[in-house]
Amino acid sequence: MADQTGADWWRSAVVYQVYVRSFADSNGDGIGDLAGLRGRLPYLRDLGVDAIWLTPFYRSPMIDGGYDVADYRQVDPMFGDLADFDAMTTDAHALGLRVIVDVVPNHTSSAHRWFQEALAAAPGSPERERYIFRDGRGPDGAEPPNDWESIFGGDAWTRVPDGQWYLHIFDPEQPDLNWEQPEVRGEFEDILRFWLDRGVDGFRVDVAHGNVKAPGLPDVGYSSKTGRNQRQSRLLQGTTLPYFDQDGVHEIYRSWRKILDSYPGHRMAVAEAWASTPERLARYVGPDELHQVFNFDFLHATWNVDSFRKVIDTALAEATQVGAPTTWVLSNHDKPRHVTRYGGGAAGLRRARAAALLMLALPGVAYLYQGEELGLEEVLDIPDELRQDPAFRRTGESRDGCRVPLPWAGDTAPYAFSPDGADPSWLPAPTGWAPCTVAAQFDVTGSTLELYRSALRTRRTALGGADDLTWLEAEPNVLAFRRGDLTCVVNLGSEPVDVRRYGTPIIASADLDGQFLPVDSAAWLNSAVLG
Repeated sequence: MADQTGADWWRSAVVYQVYVRSFADSNGDGIGDLAGLRGRLPYLRDLGVDAIWLTPFYRSPMIDGGYDVADYRQVDPMFGDLADFDAMTTDAHALGLRVIVDVVPNHTSSAHRWFQEALAAAPGSPERERYIFRDGRGPDGAEPPNDWESIFGGDAWTRVPDGQWYLHIFDPEQPDLNWEQPEVRGEFEDILRFWLDRGVDGFRVDVAHGNVKAPGLPDVGYSSKTGRNQRQSRLLQGTTLPYFDQDGVHEIYRSWRKILDSYPGHRMAVAEAWASTPERLARYVGPDELHQVFNFDFLHATWNVDSFRKVIDTALAEATQVGAPTTWVLSNHDKPRHVTRYGGGAAGLRRARAAALLMLALPGVAYLYQGEELGLEEVLDIPDELRQDPAFRRTGESRDGCRVPLPWAGDTAPYAFSPDGADPSWLPAPTGWAPCTVAAQFDVTGSTLELYRSALRTRRTALGGADDLTWLEAEPNVLAFRRGDLTCVVNLGSEPVDVRRYGTPIIASADLDGQFLPVDSAAWLNSAVLG
């Protein structure tokens, strides 16, 4: 791996996503906060990650988990204050951890000062021009300006009392900004500098593909009302939507890259972006734009050799073309946890452990989502009245199940997430999580936590300087590749696999039966002994 203290740290780092609200509660209100995170930083250092990515902790009504920002320069009181952020960042750096924060440029909260000014101002005013307000269609303007749909379901337009409509690709309380306005561009450049001055090492750019809309805001041509869902179309290769991935976004990120490069310490940015083709997605990265873009195809790969091989080959080829590192993700705060996606229960956990070794052996950057190192499953039985995902109210779908607070210790909920005697956690933890806690798995041979700790230690040492990947001939339904002196073998078939010809085992996701790797398992082997 590259030197994590140098210019290339972001090319091969392991980044741990902290969903701040669910990581650790310091004050007993049942909500995770920055002081709680600060107290648990040694755990992350000892886990072996290189950086942490914090989901939004800014002042917000929390309609969408903080992705509805009311003030980009203030910490929401539920998480602490700027002093808490500064103290956490100082401690993280002292422990060798870099800090990446979310920036949300596509939209603000409806509680943001700018939007309140827009509502109070007249149509056509400068205040309204910061957002996307339009007159409606039809004789009395009672129909939305076009057929665009919200990602959270329903129309993407809401009408205000004076008759105009405003655009919100997400929740009505998340109005889209108008990036054609220089004032908007200047504001976000200042926001970046504000947090860079406080020492952050990078940004995760939310909805990086959404800032610029097609000129004239043309109809898509179909919608749920006509039998085809735009929300699903954004996930399909070859589909172009007029509110996503417009060419104008790249001018924004070229200006941001200049700001990042003007600071010492090799600051970086990673895009959350969707595009119609791999080639268009690759445009977000490069020496004059952002440093990384998330590769969600790996997360969506199905449990078979052909699916993983295609995703890996395609991602590595695209990365080579633009000179940027590939990113690998198995879970995040928007998707069901991969233990559950792989079938749940013992079978899902076996596959998840194998997938972790596969991901961590690949060249590039690995993003871990909090709790995956504990083997946590998606929580499916949250009472409807406790769910807080705004999409649930509109579509019946919910991301709350992957956002349940982390279990740290003990036999009963909330498993030391909060101090003793605290309020109930903001989302309830399952009654059966006692074996999943950090305390229950720490230093326990064979636990998922120890598998991650061992793999991350080995990744630092055994993969030093090895950025290549060589596929090896393997049995049907087996993936095998070599990086340096390390060989990774993944058994996706229905029979155990003899791994003697690949080298000497170093780490395995399941106990080997002599020289045989069980089904739904992976192993790292030292291939140097083979010459």
